[in-house]
Formats: sequence, C-alpha cells, structure tokens
Amino acid sequence: MQATADGIKKECSWSSWKGQAIDLLYWRNVKQSGAVLGSVLLLLFSLTQFSVVSVGAYLTLAALSASISFRIYKSVLQAVQKTDEGHPFKSYLEVEISLSQDQIGKYADKALLYANTCMKELRRLFLVQDLIDSLKFAVLMWLLTYVGALFNGLTLLILAVVSMFSMPIVYEKNQAQIDQYVGLIRTQVNSVVGKIQAKIPGAKRKEE
Repeated sequence: MQATADGIKKECSWSSWKGQAIDLLYWRNVKQSGAVLGSVLLLLFSLTQFSVVSVGAYLTLAALSASISFRIYKSVLQAVQKTDEGHPFKSYLEVEISLSQDQIGKYADKALLYANTCMKELRRLFLVQDLIDSLKFAVLMWLLTYVGALFNGLTLLILAVVSMFSMPIVYEKNQAQIDQYVGLIRTQVNSVVGKIQAKIPGAKRKEE
C-alpha cells in the first residue's frame, strides 16, 4: 500500500514538472518564460566569451555575494528593530534535497535503458541491417559535416534553445498549415525512398 502511494506521489511529481516545462515552452507565463530564456541565453553567450571555469566562478561569486549581503542586511535589520525572526533562509535550509535510493535506481535504470537502445541502434546502422536506414544515417552525418563547419557546439546549443522557446508557440498558432506542408514533404520523401528501395537489390524492407 505504501509502495503504491509512493508511486502515485512520484507520478504526480513527474506530471507537475512536465506541466511546468510545457508552460515555459508555450509561454503561458510570459514573464517566467522570458526570464528563463534570458538567463539561459546569457549563460550560453557568456560561455562563448569566457571559459567554463570562469563563468562558473563568476556565477558562484554573484550568488554568494547576493546571499551574504541579504544575510547581513537581515541581521542588521533584526538588531535595529530588536526582533528575533531567525535565519532568513531557514525555510530553504530545511528543504530535503537528497536523492533516495529508489530515485537513484530509477534514474540509473532509465540511463541504462537509453544506453542499451543507442548501442543496439548504432550496431544496426553500422552493420547495415537495413540498407536504407544506414544510407539515411550516412547522409545525416554528411550534412552534419557542413553544419559543423559553419557553427560550433555552443552556437548550435544557442539555436536549439531559441528553437525550443519559439517553435512550439509558432506550431500552436499555425498547426493546420504546418501539418499540411509536413505531410506533403513526408509523402515526397516516402516516394523517393520507395523508388530507391525498388531499384537497389536487398534494400527493400522485409514485410512483417
């Protein structure tokens, strides 16, 4: 019974986090989404100018300066007003932040599942279990050589973050038109792939 209650609690917690992420990406709260996007972009742009060590050290110093200043301010204020409100961060200090064995096991199991899936998929592609899929993978890697020549990793990460915060809302507002064009593109791609499969011996998928 207790295990069932814990499972329901974890599921609700995961649903809550998922809902918050969706609200951020769909700009349900403009101020909150803007603050998160601005903070992430500021961090990434900082990494383009300074090393990871420098950015981490500056962020840590900024956070420490803010917390120490606030701590001193509250202590002086309590001394002047002769009040005893206690530590200003008491509520945060009492929050439980440690991971339980069950949580660690769950995340480890998920990571292991993803790793095994990736290794099996890479083996399938490199050993050409399906010729068409291996050719698609080769074309993708060839295109990435051009992408890598134009952009570095941080630039791609910045573009990915901007896309994450812009594409969902654009799709939501223009879903019908986008679905129509995507359907046309998918039809054309499937047609080309079908022609290639028909002309290359051994490329046609086996019917299940």
